[in-house]
Amino acid sequence: MGKRFIKQWLLVLAVFMVAIIPYVNKETTTYVNASDEYAELGHQINVILNDKKLDGSVTGVSLRSADSGEILYEHFGDVRLRPASNMKLLTAAAALETLGGNYRFTTEVLTDGNVKGKVLQGNLYLKGKGDPTLLKEDLDRLADQLKKQGIGKIHGDLIGDDTWYDNVRLSQDLTWTDETEYYGSQVSALTVSPNTDYDTGTVIVEVTPSSKVGKPAKWTATPETDYVKIINKAVTVEKDGKKNITIQREHGKNTIVIDGTIPVGASAAKEWMAVWEPSEYALSLFKHSLKEKGIQFIGKNDMKLGKTPKNGQLLAEKKSMPLKDVLIPFMKLSNNGHAEMLAKEMGQVIYGEGSWDKGLKVIRDTAASLGVNTQTLMLRDASGMSHVAMIPANEISQLLFAIQSKSWYPSYLASLPVAGDDDRFVGGTLRNRMKEPPTKGNVIAKTGSLTTVSTLSGYVTMKSGERIIFSILNNNYVSSGITEIQDKIAKAIASYDTKK
Repeated sequence: MGKRFIKQWLLVLAVFMVAIIPYVNKETTTYVNASDEYAELGHQINVILNDKKLDGSVTGVSLRSADSGEILYEHFGDVRLRPASNMKLLTAAAALETLGGNYRFTTEVLTDGNVKGKVLQGNLYLKGKGDPTLLKEDLDRLADQLKKQGIGKIHGDLIGDDTWYDNVRLSQDLTWTDETEYYGSQVSALTVSPNTDYDTGTVIVEVTPSSKVGKPAKWTATPETDYVKIINKAVTVEKDGKKNITIQREHGKNTIVIDGTIPVGASAAKEWMAVWEPSEYALSLFKHSLKEKGIQFIGKNDMKLGKTPKNGQLLAEKKSMPLKDVLIPFMKLSNNGHAEMLAKEMGQVIYGEGSWDKGLKVIRDTAASLGVNTQTLMLRDASGMSHVAMIPANEISQLLFAIQSKSWYPSYLASLPVAGDDDRFVGGTLRNRMKEPPTKGNVIAKTGSLTTVSTLSGYVTMKSGERIIFSILNNNYVSSGITEIQDKIAKAIASYDTKK
């Protein structure tokens, strides 16, 4: 009878233990290296993670030795979480490994005709091959190259060729509210950016007040273009009036509506808006460049998208900066368009298909070659915009460890934001964070942000000199101030001295 009671009691106890495992205290779900050199650091991080702002949320943390790759601390390190723009860490590594740091993107101008006198008898093709840094000034220079070849008139059509990539413009999980924003711009092999931030397929609309109350506000578009239609409903109000300007693009159209009020003497309101159909946008800008250089179209002509014939004659071309330099605006400023274009570029180069499917396969395969357990990953895009993508913190830290042995690692490291550095192309998305020692200039890491998601992964050196790889993935929170918690963890690591 006693033995039966003990067995029943043990069974109840076992069931009870299984039932409470999901609810155990945070500190019991962490792992601290048995050497206990880092035990106190683990305790400090546990205390930080007990912040009430994180109640009801999930946080994955992984710390590794940059020298050995050994996990020093983890908190839900193997739990799949949304990475937001920490996904770009995988994309950048795959791009450098696959394409190489000196890889350049090309834009070509070709014809299927011949030049007779000063007239090009035939169609003119603008062929995009994935340059994420193409500007209106580059199109001007291409037009100038044609002018210098003696071309003054074109008797044919102007055709844009974006077939280097497929025609799927938006990633599968992009929300409709992001489609009109610069960070959700459509992806094309032929696309133009408004300035050297290189936000592909966008136009900058800037609104300023009139000098007189009651008059319409003034506006400009960069680059100047008639591809988008601007409807201006904004009005200038008294100096002490309310500044409330909205700039929105209608879905599925290139109509941008400016509305609201702006006081006399107020600073400009500015928005970066994604255009609908970036290939046609680039082609429209190129036609303006040709016109500005005095090159005219004669006879019946059309402007359309199409494919360059195999026997097309190259007239002019523009090559981008090397990939290692493209990574600076891509990673420092967390450029989503660059990420998606790089995915399609890798798919085209490796598999002959510029698609998300093939590009993500390259990213997955590269991650696997770097020791990442790809069975734990859910990859949906290359930028991290997806709310479906999932990566464990331990796999991000593994990636950051393995790439240190690569010849291209210095270029990769140089592309990551540096904490507290005011220079946008150094500090990037960390320029306004961790502006004091010991984290300023010490934390070198990629940020990530989506609604209810905030992430930070990279490198930091301890007070005692050890270099540490860390990954912090915050998901499902509803409070503000989550980045401050990440900064506290980074500071705890930077301040830690194993020699005490």
